[in-house]
Amino acid sequence: MTLLSEFKAFINRGNVLDLAVGVIIGAAFGKIVASLTDNLIMPLIAAISGGIDFTNHYVALGQVPEGATDLAAIKAAGVPVLAYGSFIGEIINFLILAFVVFLIVRFANKVVTPAPAAPAAEPADVILLREIRDELKKRG
Repeated sequence: MTLLSEFKAFINRGNVLDLAVGVIIGAAFGKIVASLTDNLIMPLIAAISGGIDFTNHYVALGQVPEGATDLAAIKAAGVPVLAYGSFIGEIINFLILAFVVFLIVRFANKVVTPAPAAPAAEPADVILLREIRDELKKRG
């Protein structure tokens, strides 16, 4: 089997296509959660906490050039920065995403009930042995 035919067989398996669709939908959903966090949740937190904007909290690890007052300008100047405020925002994004995925899985588990298991058919030899046992009990 050639490498190309093996690759074609790999791609044509259903679970690979399902995984690809899941990754694409997950990336789009991640952007929605990032927008939710950046545009709704973080401004609410800033309003509640008195105007604290986490995205602009950082520790510069080098000489900050004059005129560079925000994180983007300092990064553009090539100064190494520990942007812990951005990290806090990413943690919030992750927690929201994980909670929403949890809710989706929880809902799916309630909606999709497993079909009742069909009674397993007993093998013929088990049935035969049971009949022999019962017959022996009758005789003895």
